Amino acid sequence: MKLTRLLTDYGMLIVLGLLCAFFSVTTYSDQTPKGAAAAKQVADSIVQQFGPKARVLIVASEQADDAAFVTGMTSDLNAAGARIAATVKGGPKEARDALVKITTDGGKIDAIACTQVTGAWLVFADLKTDFPALGNPRVIMPPSYRWPNFLKSENLMNIANQIAVIAIVAIGMTMVIITGGIDLSVGSLLALSAVLATRFIRDYAGGLEASIGGMLLACIAAIIACGLVGAFSGAMITRFTIPPFIVTLAMMLVGSGLAYTLAKGEAIYQIPDSFVWLGRGADAFSLPNAVVLMIVLYALAHVLMSRTKLGRYLYAVGGNSESARLSGVPVKRVLMFAYIASGLLAGLGGVIMASQLKSGSATYGNMYELFVIAAVVVGGTSLSGGEGKMIGTLTGAFTIAVIQNGMNLTNVESYTQKVVLGLVILGAVLLDKIRQTR
Repeated sequence: MKLTRLLTDYGMLIVLGLLCAFFSVTTYSDQTPKGAAAAKQVADSIVQQFGPKARVLIVASEQADDAAFVTGMTSDLNAAGARIAATVKGGPKEARDALVKITTDGGKIDAIACTQVTGAWLVFADLKTDFPALGNPRVIMPPSYRWPNFLKSENLMNIANQIAVIAIVAIGMTMVIITGGIDLSVGSLLALSAVLATRFIRDYAGGLEASIGGMLLACIAAIIACGLVGAFSGAMITRFTIPPFIVTLAMMLVGSGLAYTLAKGEAIYQIPDSFVWLGRGADAFSLPNAVVLMIVLYALAHVLMSRTKLGRYLYAVGGNSESARLSGVPVKRVLMFAYIASGLLAGLGGVIMASQLKSGSATYGNMYELFVIAAVVVGGTSLSGGEGKMIGTLTGAFTIAVIQNGMNLTNVESYTQKVVLGLVILGAVLLDKIRQTR
């Protein structure tokens, strides 16, 4: 019984841990430091071997990471008191020219600071023979090490940032499904919100010159508009007892059509660079702002569902709406809240996506309703209603993200990924049914 309870409560968390372990093993490979990190290691090695007065030639290619390497090397060597004989940014020819010039000028060097790429150039293969006047310089490169590609900090941050929109929208979907409903309109509302926010900024807030206040008002207006769509869906469901599937399917089509109409079939990109702060910025402990917002919203949603009367009402309505009504639960108002919350959070997701992509388009959110529902179901929320947890939904969202990311890292074809995700969703629903029959 204890094992069954453990699997019921923490099954998906265990699965998520196993997936992370599996992809960590399968992506274990040689890693080479790049940019400033590589520069720090090379500079420390040079100072340790040749002392603070070392004479150094810095050699880097024209790649973006190498620009950071040069900047870091220059800063670190200057701080240590080393002397930089020359800095090369280019190819083997430029490196040879620099060596020839140093030799012609009668200079000597102790070390050549290189990246893994530049250090392998043939020009450095036999320096003692080719450039005897230089002394006996050593080529110093950042040491390689073995580490899973999956567990690289930038990859983990990428997973969290990519899943933020789906996870945030899934908060509202969890509430809806717990009440025994479904909301198929969230993907279209996401697109509608992105289009509305960017169009409001372009047409009414000053476009490229829009102020922070103007952008904030535009985003709030877009989110409220999606909340009103959610309110309409809730009203149709509670007032006319139309099945949620039909109502939200209709609103999915309406939302998509409105998004295309408002965008006129084109992306809206006339917005300030500062608009990307929410989607691309990282102000708190280097965590993306969207991820920080996701964490805050999940904390609030967890408190709402587990510590408040409204949370208990949501579970009661999903468990048995008639019994809840007879017990004094305002069933219609609870359902209205769930669908309004779903609409508002879908609108917020659209604003975040527009910020990430620095544009608004009616194509955003395509198939997102399925990924959102999948995250909720995989997280253990029962499609029959009355059962589910916010932490489970977050776990489900990360499970889907880890599967997709891990399969990308292991070069699994996209169509095979769909098969795997489909089987995962089916397995989660099957486990839910087995749990209900016990």
